[in-house]
Amino acid sequence: MTFPNKDRLKIGLLFNFQPTWMGGITYILNLIKTFNYLSEEEKPDITLYYSEPLKKYIGNIDYPHITFVPYPEKKIAKGYLMSWLKRKNLFTDELIERDGLDAIYPVRDCPVKSRTKARVIAWYADLQHKIYPEFFTRSTLLHRTLRLNLMLRNATDMVVSSRAVKDDFDRFFKIRKQLGFHIYHFVSINDEFKSLDINELRKKYELPEKYFMVSNQFHKHKNHKVVLLALARLKEQGIHKHLAFTGRFPSATDSPYLAELHQIINHNNLHSQISLLGIIPRNDQMQLMNHCQAVVQPSLFEGWSTVIEDAKSLQVPVIASDLKVNMEQLEDKGEYFKPHDYKGLASMLANFPDRNKREQIYPPHTERVKGAARELLNIFKP
Repeated sequence: MTFPNKDRLKIGLLFNFQPTWMGGITYILNLIKTFNYLSEEEKPDITLYYSEPLKKYIGNIDYPHITFVPYPEKKIAKGYLMSWLKRKNLFTDELIERDGLDAIYPVRDCPVKSRTKARVIAWYADLQHKIYPEFFTRSTLLHRTLRLNLMLRNATDMVVSSRAVKDDFDRFFKIRKQLGFHIYHFVSINDEFKSLDINELRKKYELPEKYFMVSNQFHKHKNHKVVLLALARLKEQGIHKHLAFTGRFPSATDSPYLAELHQIINHNNLHSQISLLGIIPRNDQMQLMNHCQAVVQPSLFEGWSTVIEDAKSLQVPVIASDLKVNMEQLEDKGEYFKPHDYKGLASMLANFPDRNKREQIYPPHTERVKGAARELLNIFKP
């Protein structure tokens, strides 16, 4: 029989994202895996508060000091109103007091300051709505603005994923001195796909032996358009390259963005050069990425790209738009193009060398994860 370590840090993790947001889901699952790289004495006790739609993910979590608790769903508007009336953060304080937490993360609802002594740590992925407001509805902009301003006012700490995002916060907000502000570089941990046969997967998804890969949801800021235009240019030159696209399609059947992409595909007859795979099992995705020529990350905006982290964990080359955050993430190990320069991207794809799969492009994965584990633990320590 083992007994709980009373000195072990007690952390609450909120696992209650929209089930369509794979970035957030992957983020939390990777945090837990990252804690496994700490020594036994350092490992915190985790209480994972999960929403019902995400319950299916918890069965595969392997961590020695974790408790799973259904998240007490609250209606957001009512939760804010009652928190203001009672001057108590009803989204966090009841969990902190009941379960004796030292910290809770990632908190997105901070209508008032917590009455507890625990660290109430917010996380914000990026400020895309400030950079590209035209991509959002007015109601979404209003909702994000209110929620974010309350986080900055009432949380004890704020975590962002990159220096580029911190720079955006400094540009758009006056950060109060009492707010602890942290940059945590998420590191992707992928360790469950290696038994999959790549030949069987290529057959399953009808892929050629050599292909490039784009793994982004089909949102406008993900900029799939530049990749398709690059393929069209290569076709005009008699050069055939194949691109496999994974990622969630828009829920609206009349999506203008998807219609625009299909127009490019149809006009240039690119059907034989692309594979639109949509959402596929993550292990399939990782093994396909593991064997691709390179990952193409063409985004107009990112906070810290999970796709790039996946590629780095697999030692896969990356061709990326020259965003500050992509260059922060890849440094001199990436190949860069201007986000709208389809001619430049076409040239890169045409001249990209055959991949040497034994080449170590990035620092060793274990070394990177151990560094991330220390960085993460320091955020939660009192």
